[in-house]
Amino acid sequence: MYYIVYGLLYLFSLLPFFILYLLSDLVYVLLYYVFGYRKKVVLYNLQIAFPEKAPAERNAIARQFYKNLIDTFIETIKMISMSGAAFDKRCSINSDAVNELAKKGLNIQLHSGHQMNWEYANWVFAKHLAIPWIGVYQPISNKAMNRIFYDMRSKFGTRLVSTREFKTTMHTLFKTQYSIGLAADQNTSKETGYWMYFFTKPAPFITGPDKGALKNNTAVVFVNFIKKKRGYYHFETTIIAESTEQYQPGELTVLYRDFLEDAIKKQPANYLWTHRRWRHDYGNAYQHLWKDSRPKPN
Repeated sequence: MYYIVYGLLYLFSLLPFFILYLLSDLVYVLLYYVFGYRKKVVLYNLQIAFPEKAPAERNAIARQFYKNLIDTFIETIKMISMSGAAFDKRCSINSDAVNELAKKGLNIQLHSGHQMNWEYANWVFAKHLAIPWIGVYQPISNKAMNRIFYDMRSKFGTRLVSTREFKTTMHTLFKTQYSIGLAADQNTSKETGYWMYFFTKPAPFITGPDKGALKNNTAVVFVNFIKKKRGYYHFETTIIAESTEQYQPGELTVLYRDFLEDAIKKQPANYLWTHRRWRHDYGNAYQHLWKDSRPKPN
């Protein structure tokens, strides 16, 4: 089965981008107008994030978001046959300052959000960072697809660790100098997450990236995924700290929240709005986990 699926995807990936994007446009029409895939979730999320915008403007953001989402999957399949040289023409990164941290012998945590294209982000860091790059991934249930994506993601040296294995292998991984990418806006338990406003409504943020940076005293870098035009991206890195000794639990997460909100406001259609960031409601039982400087909701 693996060879059949891989062969079909490889042949599909050989199609030129202009044909792939024509197919992407067709899928967009079906996904948005015919099937309405998670459309209510997307519009609900946009209303929370941008209540000041008119419904027509939020709908325009939603339409462009679906186009970006489908492009991301099309571009991901293209990566199966894409060369490193072809990729470099489409992606750029300001990695010099980050590599200066590496030269100092520091370990580095790179915190990002669910922006597009996340598969390109993995490759760009693997290719441009001067120290080993660890990517934490969620395994795909289909074994053939999981193997295809594993091989693709590790093409330029990424050391992939599944979410299932991370806790048991992290001590071995962290024995030598490393850099690691963490999507810090994942959904988490309302009983254990750091609570704070995300746009206009409170949401719990995972604590792992914050706690890991404090425990291991890593350098912390935030990353913004900027879509320059269709198929072309720039990954903008911002160094937050060379050392985390001065931070208290939750403070890095608040800074990350501010950074991510700003990035989303600049390119609202480039964020994963099908992701249910506000599925939990804040309650008094979680007030000990409140980290925002703004007052807790009544």
